[in-house]
Amino acid sequence: MAKKSAIPSPLDRRLLIERELAAPAALALAEAYLAEERVVEAIVFLVKAGARDRLAALREDAVRAGDAFLVRELSRSLGEETPPERWRATAEAARAAGKGLFAAQAQRLADRKAD
Repeated sequence: MAKKSAIPSPLDRRLLIERELAAPAALALAEAYLAEERVVEAIVFLVKAGARDRLAALREDAVRAGDAFLVRELSRSLGEETPPERWRATAEAARAAGKGLFAAQAQRLADRKAD
């Protein structure tokens, strides 16, 4: 028998995003997404929960993984600019992981922010 997922269906997710949610409920949904390694989908619920520390921790994980897309999305969610040093660290991690496109993107953003 297949294991039942704790995350909502796409339609239910959309409805949950559009309405007010108590912080504990939003955090529980975010953690359910994170348990299934669906970070992008968890972000909106972490924002609703006001879980800035969790968003910042995920951003640091994304830097270490060299995931330029997640670094950008998590920084936006936190309402913060990404400094050149963070982009350089992301680029270095991406190169080490063989993620050439993310490495190039992060390096380009680091160079742009440094100007």
